[in-house]
Amino acid sequence: QVHLQESGGGLVQAGDSLRLSCAASGRSFSSYAMGWFRQAPGKQREFVAATDWSGNTYYGDSVKGRFSVSRDNNKNTVYLQMNGLNAEDTAVYLCAVQPGSLPGLAYGPKDNAHFGQGTQVTVSS
Repeated sequence: QVHLQESGGGLVQAGDSLRLSCAASGRSFSSYAMGWFRQAPGKQREFVAATDWSGNTYYGDSVKGRFSVSRDNNKNTVYLQMNGLNAEDTAVYLCAVQPGSLPGLAYGPKDNAHFGQGTQVTVSS
């Protein structure tokens, strides 16, 4: 059974940086896209970033140039480095994994996706 555990959220000020981590367990993730979504109160879940086993990356438009996703395959862990945070980045950030492509995880059906419980990121302006 796939288990995802996020960490690293918190309260920061606008302009600050934060790094999130997500440790995955329960199977091999060599064929999985691993990444991040976020959900703010009253808004739909939004794709943030994802990476595959080879280190290819894929980003949502709202975070390009500010956020960076990476992955440690030995640890089955995916990271999200967030720089230049602003109030609009305030949300619960959820780790997600799914077999297949990066666009598939980002915008395709989530029938085979697993999501973590999420970690809160709050940016004060």
